[in-house]
Amino acid sequence: MNAVLERAPGTAATAPLLSVQDLHAHYGKSHILHGVSFEVGRQEIVSLLGRNGAGRSTTMKAIMGLVPPTSGRIQLAGRDLAGARPYTICRAGLAFVPEEREVFANLTVDENLRMGEQNAAPGAARWTLQDMFGYFPRLRERRNTRAGSLSGGEQQMLTICRSLLGNPLVILIDEPTEGLAPRIVADVAECIRDMHRKGVSVVLVEQKLAIALKVSTRVCVMGHGQIVFEGTPRELAEDAELQAQWLAV
Repeated sequence: MNAVLERAPGTAATAPLLSVQDLHAHYGKSHILHGVSFEVGRQEIVSLLGRNGAGRSTTMKAIMGLVPPTSGRIQLAGRDLAGARPYTICRAGLAFVPEEREVFANLTVDENLRMGEQNAAPGAARWTLQDMFGYFPRLRERRNTRAGSLSGGEQQMLTICRSLLGNPLVILIDEPTEGLAPRIVADVAECIRDMHRKGVSVVLVEQKLAIALKVSTRVCVMGHGQIVFEGTPRELAEDAELQAQWLAV
């Protein structure tokens, strides 16, 4: 197993906003997460990388309370959230964009977006419907269309925007570019970078290594339900042996 690299100055080690410590989780009798620990600083984009089955999505769901942690500690801005209900975690300043997108199919685009609106957590950036339409003009064009009739790419745009309208401190985004056309992938990547510029911290699960390396400030590689490497995108890009061991299909 590769040793975890030391963090560069100014990363989450100095000012963690989201802290995950020794997180364990099970699906029934299957032990999926084996002591996951990492931190996310203010205005960071941290990517969780790894092969399918490494525990990345389960980590996101455990942080969000959708999979109850067996043990471990989760803190957001110093507030303990491990074991809390998902709606409590959301109101504390965490948002989640699931891989499955999960739009309200019978509601319009506009109604879906308004379902996501809530008061901002202290210190969080504030977002408006006009901001969302600026990112994805297609949503403005289809704002009176039922979400169930949108394309997969349009549903992904909608889910990201609905989550942002909750004005989170940290947003968890699971496989946002899966199955999308290259043009929409570029739009999604630019939206993530703009979240970062406006002060939102991001935890990203992304299968496309090139995208993750391009947008991230730090990367964590997962294997067998643990973090096996932590460092900068450049350090990962230059370590072919690490990529072969933990990322190659």
